[in-house]
Amino acid sequence: MTAQLIDGKLIAQQVRDSVAAEVTKRTAAGKPKPVLATVLVGDRVDSATYVSAKGKACQELGMGSVNHHLPADINQADLEKVISELNADVEVSGILVQLPLPSHLNEERVLQLISIEKDVDGFSPINIGRLAQKGREPLFVPCTPFGCIYLLEQAGVKIEGANAVVLGRSNIVGMPAALLLIGKNATVTVCHSRTKDLPAVIRQADILIAAIGRTEMVRGDWIKPGAAVIDVGINSKPDASKKSGYRLVGDVNFDEAREVAGFITPVPGGVGPMTIAMLMKNTLRAAQIQQGE
Repeated sequence: MTAQLIDGKLIAQQVRDSVAAEVTKRTAAGKPKPVLATVLVGDRVDSATYVSAKGKACQELGMGSVNHHLPADINQADLEKVISELNADVEVSGILVQLPLPSHLNEERVLQLISIEKDVDGFSPINIGRLAQKGREPLFVPCTPFGCIYLLEQAGVKIEGANAVVLGRSNIVGMPAALLLIGKNATVTVCHSRTKDLPAVIRQADILIAAIGRTEMVRGDWIKPGAAVIDVGINSKPDASKKSGYRLVGDVNFDEAREVAGFITPVPGGVGPMTIAMLMKNTLRAAQIQQGE
């Protein structure tokens, strides 16, 4: 049995095409185009790469983007002033502060400051709080977990009633993914480094979302036959055959898992493209909310 591949590139492109069509319709009707404001503090190469990709996506979809690149030693008050100005700017639909911030800055205070109607990353305590409460809907859902659930749904995986295991409990992926699965009526177990007999717990999963950040940690014999596996991990693995000297792999041993699972996402080309696609979807939604649509 070989798992059905969930093509994140294809599904992400479908989301992007849908957003682009809606943006074109809005601008043709004389409405302002959605604008994403990104805030990058410091010179982390990975963060700068992510911000650049987000700006490029906006351009490709007919949306606007503005980037505030701030010095690594900026103080809390000056950073908060930038956020407050973006909150007040009627031309800005969504605000994204690229994480992590330098250690001297209070990340929680910065996220709390972002207007809930512009919180396209979905990290505001209010949006996360609404996600955690039954019967309450957040305005925005964090983009990577949002993408994970969307991939499952597009693949036709039944979430309601399923036993789901989330491996990893980060604020960015693990915890919101668990809350989204609960909201879809799955029975959810959240695992982490201190979980007892981790392979046995994972073997109970009809759905596995792996977001632990450990290279190929999940082995094929950990996976329940026919399970749906969403691999969020992006890890570098030495590979002498590559010009770079490494290749990207996930938190799941793909070659082993694909022989057991029913559905699986590849790395790269699985969850990765979905993150920016869902950010674009959230930015469009922010513009619609602010226009009272």
